[in-house]
Amino acid sequence: MNGSSAALTPKRLEGKVAVITGGAGAIGASTARLFVRHGAKVVVADVQDKLGPSLCEELGAKGAVSYVHCDVTRDEDVKNAVDFAVAKYGKLDIMYNNAGITGKVYPTVLDADGEDFKRVLDINVCGAFLGAKHAARVMIPAKRGVILFTASIASTCAGESPHAYTTSKHAVVGLMKNLCVELGQYGIRVNAISPCGLATPLLGNAVGLEKSMLEEVLSASAVLKGPVPETEDVAEAALYLSGDEAKFVSGLNLVVDGGYTTTNPTFKILLERLMS
Repeated sequence: MNGSSAALTPKRLEGKVAVITGGAGAIGASTARLFVRHGAKVVVADVQDKLGPSLCEELGAKGAVSYVHCDVTRDEDVKNAVDFAVAKYGKLDIMYNNAGITGKVYPTVLDADGEDFKRVLDINVCGAFLGAKHAARVMIPAKRGVILFTASIASTCAGESPHAYTTSKHAVVGLMKNLCVELGQYGIRVNAISPCGLATPLLGNAVGLEKSMLEEVLSASAVLKGPVPETEDVAEAALYLSGDEAKFVSGLNLVVDGGYTTTNPTFKILLERLMS
């Protein structure tokens, strides 16, 4: 894209204000970059006090992006992130509850650690709840707004993720649907995004693979061949759900997985091995 055509590209979030929890991580940072490019003011809320300010410096968008320390398990931190956005930019249009962890990977449920299970739910579910709660506090009087959640394909299929993670993502989708019903009367749209596996540090550390190897595995197991799933694909989904193009879309769990969850290829793979 050349400079002149880039200048003609409409800014789909012009004048919008967004808070992104986990905003310094892979998906959060990609979304922050895209939102700023489309005219939004963004508050990056995270516990990564080096990556967060570094991202803001990278974007350098004349005050369009700010960092605030936010541990989503702490009610006061989440409240502060929302209040910071309203105080600095005058309102809150988009609350993207993206912060999350995979938790530890255990061989079986018998090996699992109860404290780890609780921590995953505390961050992934309770953190998302707090983000929605404090966003609703300022969106309800305004009678408008968008609340998003990062879920996962673990919310639609089973057996490939740790128990705590899968449980948490099912819970996030349930929370999203309940909030869609409650908050719709105030003009607030509530949706979730469920990405497939991405070659991020979060997944790489969980499964013990370098990025290049992880990308090979993801490509080999993909239903849709060709493109490699990237964090930018999730950011584009968030952009769509946050913008006016999705003005009548609410209660949706948007699966971004290239069709991965539509099939179980195990029988076909085993049959081909037997016949080869």
